Amino acid sequence: MRFSLKAWTGFPGERLRGLLLCCALSIPALATAQQPLTKITFGTNWFAQAEHGGFYQAKATGIYEKYGLDVTITMGGPQVNNLQLLLAGRQDFTMGYPIRNLNSVNQNMPVVTVAAPFQSDPQALLAHPHVKSLEEIKGQPVYVFSGAQQTFWPWLKQRFGFSDDMIRPYTFSVAPFLADKSVVQQGYVTSEPFAMEQGGVKPSIFLFADYGYPPYAQTIETTREMIEDNPEVVRKFVQASMEGWKSYFENPAPANALIKKDNPEMTDAQIAFGIGKIKEYGLVAGGDAATNGLGVMTDDRWKATFDFMAKAGLVPEDMDYKQAYSLEFLPSPPVMP
Repeated sequence: MRFSLKAWTGFPGERLRGLLLCCALSIPALATAQQPLTKITFGTNWFAQAEHGGFYQAKATGIYEKYGLDVTITMGGPQVNNLQLLLAGRQDFTMGYPIRNLNSVNQNMPVVTVAAPFQSDPQALLAHPHVKSLEEIKGQPVYVFSGAQQTFWPWLKQRFGFSDDMIRPYTFSVAPFLADKSVVQQGYVTSEPFAMEQGGVKPSIFLFADYGYPPYAQTIETTREMIEDNPEVVRKFVQASMEGWKSYFENPAPANALIKKDNPEMTDAQIAFGIGKIKEYGLVAGGDAATNGLGVMTDDRWKATFDFMAKAGLVPEDMDYKQAYSLEFLPSPPVMP
C-alpha cells in the first residue's frame, strides 16, 4: 500500500487514527491472500490428450487458483480404474461416463455426475472409404473392446440390427485396420482417424451421436459425500473447469504444454487434430451447450440414456435413475462458448 506525505502531516491523534484505519483495511486483504487453497485431485479417463484440454487449461492458466482450488490432475489408462479410486477417496472428482454412472447407481455406489463437458460421445465406428453407411456394416466383423457389450454395442443391436457374432476383440491398435480393407473398428473421432490418416487411409467415420446415441461423455463425477460435505467446492470445480474449456478454445497453448509434459508421446499434430475434431463435431460447444452454456446437462438427455439402457436390459426399468446426476452445480450464469 502506498501513502502520500499529506497523510502524515496532521496532528498526532489524526496520524494515529489514519494508521489504525490503514491497518484495519489491510488485514482482510492480507487474510484473503494467505488463505490456503483447497487441494483437489481430478482423475482423467486416459493418457493426457486434447480431449482433456479444458481441465489442463484451467490448471495452466490459474483459473482453478482463482476459485481457491489447488488441483492435481492424474492420468487414466488401461490399467487405471478411476471409479474405484474415486470411491476409495484417492480422487475427489473423476472423468466419467453416464452409462457407467447409471450402472454404479444401480449397484448402490454413491456416484453423482455434476457436469458434462462433452455434449456428445466421440465414440464412432471407423471403416474404409468404400463403406458409406452404418447399414452396410451389418453382418461384417467389427473390432470392439470388451466393455462395448455394456455400452454402445446394445444400442447398435437395437438401432441397426447388429449381432454379437460380428464382434472381434479390439487391441487398441489401428494396424489390423490398415492391413485389411474389410476391417471395421471402434474409435474416437478425435484420435484413431489421425493414426489411420498417418498410415495412408482416410476412414469413413460414423459418429454414434449423429445417429441418436444419447449419452454425454467425459463427464465430471464425484461422490454423494463430497456433494453433501463440500457443495461449494463442487460448484467451484465445475465453474473453473468450464471456464478452462472456454479458454482452451481461445488459446490452447498453456494446456498443451502440460498435456505433453504428462504424456510425452503426445505430439502437436495429434493435439491439433483432436481440437479440430472437437470443434468440427461440436462435441463440447454444440448441442445444448451452444445456447445453455458449457457443461450443461438436461433431464431429457439423462432419461433418453436411461431408457436405452433399460430397454437393452442393462439396468432395471424401475431404478431411480435421477440419483445418478445433479443439475445443481452447473455454472450460473452459464459459461457460453
